[in-house]
Amino acid sequence: MTAQTCPRQHQRTTMEIASLEPSLYTVKAVFILDNDGNRLLSKYYDTELYPSMKEQKNFEKNVFNKTHKADNEIAFVEGMTIVYKCSIDLFFYVVGSAQENELMLMAVLNCLFESLSQILRKDVERRCLLDNIDGVFLVVDEIIDGGVILESDPQQVIQKVNYRLDGSEQAYGFDLFDYIIGNIDGQTDRRQCA
Repeated sequence: MTAQTCPRQHQRTTMEIASLEPSLYTVKAVFILDNDGNRLLSKYYDTELYPSMKEQKNFEKNVFNKTHKADNEIAFVEGMTIVYKCSIDLFFYVVGSAQENELMLMAVLNCLFESLSQILRKDVERRCLLDNIDGVFLVVDEIIDGGVILESDPQQVIQKVNYRLDGSEQAYGFDLFDYIIGNIDGQTDRRQCA
C-alpha cells in the first residue's frame, strides 16, 4: 500500500520520523534520591511527561525499585532512557527520551556528580547534600536549562556558579560558596576557591 491508499500508515510513519529528529531538549528530568528512594531534589523539564507531583513520585519510586540493586549505569523504564549513579547513600538520575543518546545523558550525570563532589568537598552524601541544597540547585541550573544541556565540564560549572563572566565581580553564588566551605566572612583567598 502507498501513503495515498493508507493515510493512517503514512501518518504513523511521519510521526515516527518526527520523534526521531534531533532536539536540543535532551534532558526530561533530573532527580536525586536517598537510599530509601525518597526524593531529595528533582527537576522535570517536560511538563507533559509527568504533570503532577504524584505522577513524578510514582515514576521516581518505580525507577528506584528497578535500579537500586542493579550494577548497571543505564536503565529503560516506562519508555525513558535513564542513566544513574550511586554514591554512599544517594542515587543520581538523569532521564531522557527512549531515543536519546546515552552518552550525552551520561556526560550530564558525570558533570553533575563531579561538580557536586567539588562543591561538597568530596563528601557526596545525604546530610551534606541537604545542608547545601541551594548550591546543588545552582549546579543543576548551570548544567541544564529547560531540558537543554548548557555545560558538561565540571570546572566550568563551578566557575559559573562562583563568578560572573569577567571573573572580577562577586556573583550570586559566591556568597553561597563561602558559606558552603565554612567561610562566613568571605575572607579566604579567592584564588584557592576557583
